[in-house]
Amino acid sequence: MKNIKSLEKTQTSQTYTDKNNISYTAIPDDQYGVRTYTLENGLQVYLAKNDEKPGIQTYIAVKTGSNRDPKNNTGLAHYLEHMMFKGTSKIGTANWTEEKKLLDEISDLYEKRKNSENLEEKKEIYTKIDALSTKAATFAIPNEYDKLLSSIGATGTNAHTWLDETIYKNYIPKDELEKWLLIEKERFSELTLRLFHTELESVYEEFNRAQDNDGRLVNYALMELLFPTHPNGQQTTLGKAEHLKNPSMKAIHQYFDDFYVPNNMAIVLVGDLDYEKSIQLINETFGELKPKEIIAKDKIIEKPFTEKSTITVQSPTMPRLQIAWRTDSFGTHESRLSELCSQILCNNGEVGLVDINLNQKQKVLRAGAFNASFKEYGYFSMVIIPKENQTLEEGEQFLLAQIQLLKDGNFADWLLPAILNDMKMQRWKAWESANGLATTLYDNFIKDTNWEEELQEMDLYSEISKEDLVQFANEFFDENYAAVYKNQGENEDLIRVENPKITPIKINREADSEFYQEIQKIPSIPVEPVFIDFEKEIQVEEILGRTISFVENKYSEIAQVNFLFPIGKDHDNQIDTAFNLLDYLGTNTQSAEDIKAEFYKLGITHSFQVTSDHISWMLSGLEENIAKGTQLLFNFIQNLASDEEIYQEVVETVLEARAYNKKDKQKIINAISSYAKFGKNSRALDFLSAEEMQNLTSENLIKIIQNLLLQDYEIFFYGKKYAAFKNEIANLIQAKSLEISSPKIYPEPETTGKIYFAEYDMVQVEMLKIAKSATVNPYEFGKINVFNEYFGRGLSSIVFQELRESRSLAYSAYVSYNASAIKDKHNYIIAYIGTQPDKLVDANDAIKDLMENFPLLKPQFENAKSNILKQIASSRINRQNIFFKNYNQKKLGINHDLRKDIYAQISEMTLADLENFYKIDIENAKYNTALVGNYKDVIKADPTLENRMEVLRLEEIFGY
Repeated sequence: MKNIKSLEKTQTSQTYTDKNNISYTAIPDDQYGVRTYTLENGLQVYLAKNDEKPGIQTYIAVKTGSNRDPKNNTGLAHYLEHMMFKGTSKIGTANWTEEKKLLDEISDLYEKRKNSENLEEKKEIYTKIDALSTKAATFAIPNEYDKLLSSIGATGTNAHTWLDETIYKNYIPKDELEKWLLIEKERFSELTLRLFHTELESVYEEFNRAQDNDGRLVNYALMELLFPTHPNGQQTTLGKAEHLKNPSMKAIHQYFDDFYVPNNMAIVLVGDLDYEKSIQLINETFGELKPKEIIAKDKIIEKPFTEKSTITVQSPTMPRLQIAWRTDSFGTHESRLSELCSQILCNNGEVGLVDINLNQKQKVLRAGAFNASFKEYGYFSMVIIPKENQTLEEGEQFLLAQIQLLKDGNFADWLLPAILNDMKMQRWKAWESANGLATTLYDNFIKDTNWEEELQEMDLYSEISKEDLVQFANEFFDENYAAVYKNQGENEDLIRVENPKITPIKINREADSEFYQEIQKIPSIPVEPVFIDFEKEIQVEEILGRTISFVENKYSEIAQVNFLFPIGKDHDNQIDTAFNLLDYLGTNTQSAEDIKAEFYKLGITHSFQVTSDHISWMLSGLEENIAKGTQLLFNFIQNLASDEEIYQEVVETVLEARAYNKKDKQKIINAISSYAKFGKNSRALDFLSAEEMQNLTSENLIKIIQNLLLQDYEIFFYGKKYAAFKNEIANLIQAKSLEISSPKIYPEPETTGKIYFAEYDMVQVEMLKIAKSATVNPYEFGKINVFNEYFGRGLSSIVFQELRESRSLAYSAYVSYNASAIKDKHNYIIAYIGTQPDKLVDANDAIKDLMENFPLLKPQFENAKSNILKQIASSRINRQNIFFKNYNQKKLGINHDLRKDIYAQISEMTLADLENFYKIDIENAKYNTALVGNYKDVIKADPTLENRMEVLRLEEIFGY
């Protein structure tokens, strides 16, 4: 494979001055055009141009996270992140003078409550806090920040907190940059802790969700072992329960004052922007913020491990083991060596030692390896899910055996160069998108590196030899590592807290602050929408009766080929098993491992996807090798060798995976939701039984796959050299000789108000209400989008405001009208909430009340309309998406860009139209309900459910 040189920028960055006389650094001939500025107040600014869409990906990065939490106030950085959405003395208030008096009183009460050790006194103080908060809320305008962002057409509004970072995110139309900067400058100018106790309860619900997350359980334990003194392992992002329930508003204010300062922050903008105009606007807004000396962080040095460190945890899911060795920090030579070791074991080509020796040979249910690099320290880790008849200790020996192979240098010489090329390719792909490049830039800021070092990093990786890796492995992988044994059983450490019975606050839905009104007065030049002419953009012709479509790649040397078959599991329920087997088969001359290695050497990734109505084969990689990859794929399929021993191992693996599914919370939720929606005759319950699989042969299943090439299918090519590819593919296509069978039709039964329950020992209870609605009509999509934006989804929606902002009933809640993607099928209404069992009745009543008494609020409706129109205007369909947008719309019987109709419908839509949509499609809907949780907790919360709900066995909802 030809080495990818385009990422290896070794030139030194230079300092330049723009026409505004503002200096910046950049690298000559940098194809990504990254400019780095430092304002006088210390604010770092990263700008890069990507004009694929008329929008800008924005990130505001603050160089602080849970590692800077006070030891007696863990979770503080994360909770502050939540409060940053509540506004300021200008955003989110109808009367700041009166509101501030009450907020100050509330703050004093929290201090008094935190310092009290008397539980009764704490309850009395909380009652006072609740009463004062209700008064203060009369002056608050909840979610006005989100309303402001919606008004400018922003999407992806969110934030996250981690060890050393807090990142605030938005994607905005390019014409709204000035408004966005004015809004964000105001937001980061000061902190206002309004609606504090309701949001605190929402954060606690997020903590509850984390308790029910098996991955977090193991990760927390592992980090604690690896970092016995460092905050990496001693302070989780969500914090300790006792700290969350005893917060200090003063401590949060102090944290904001200490760390939310310009010399500890960065703004990252990547998109369709003007460099000079953008930095001038940033300087005029964020340049006004005052810097402050950052409090030095204590340097904590972990002692080397002198023995193996272990811990055992339990949860209802299947057993698994995770082991790890602590590494040096991000950007160090040791960190790079650790990363390459992880890739030697597991990589994108699935040709690492663990990939081949454990997963490919089906010795375990699943195993993997990865490297995690933090600003301070990091770790190399391996994970294994053993088969039912294996112990965790046996799984551990499997993993250590792969480490020994690495130490012995027992891996192919070609593997390291292939890994390096793949790493370069993945960076190339990521940086093609505005979001991918912007993410890398804020990560550079957080980890104290820069764009020049980022571009040169692959050169440093390329200097590492196989001998270097072997030497490192022998020195690094000793017997002193951390191990978390996750057994199946009851988690006795779950923390169950009573509902604090918060008084619902009144939502001032139609109020606007003066700041909001001023922002609306600022003119902006609207971006005009651009709709696709599919006939013009997609070149279509036929080769041997197969349709081949072509879209030109105008951006890079990456090509993609898709083979799309209009046949799926609905046509033949053996197809899924056939493709499960395909991953483990070879040909008469090559093993499965050999074939995967050939693809990886070419730098070509390939995958198979099977759905209910279609199958897709996809190849992607450097265009110079795409023809070779296609030839390799056809040779592989046409020369598959049957192997009954491998097939029986596949059957065993599938059956073990089914057993695993029945112990996985999310799989249980998905299964009971499908049952509540479709009942016993669901397609999800139509699959081969153990006996049926065992009675098949690999030869039967290979024939199913090979026959696909004799049926009708279409080809999509995305690249530059279409003529050359067309000549190559013409030599591979076989004439059609087989017809596609008719698919099985699955019923869509009426939802009639049934309640189904599945047992899972967890802190929360998760509820989905599902109602069948009208047959899909694509020309109603405009109304559907507005309904979802206005009522049920997003931070500004009525459901979110009522269930989270007003009543503190959940961290996550939504109502969504889901349109079918296939013609003549039905739409469904989905309502979801995850909450404590003792809040379930209130949550259910709140959703029911909103659905039955649909609020009609003109300002919120107009804001929802405007937001969606701006989103459509600032979006673009490009690259491969041109073909797939057309391909998917054809399933609805649509051959033109449906967004044009949606845009026109929304432009003319009135509040009366929304009300009419609600009355026809939603008002009289009947809901089936799916509940998952601890049975005793649920019945205690609502004793009437004992006689109203049908308790389902896992065998019923999974079908096995």
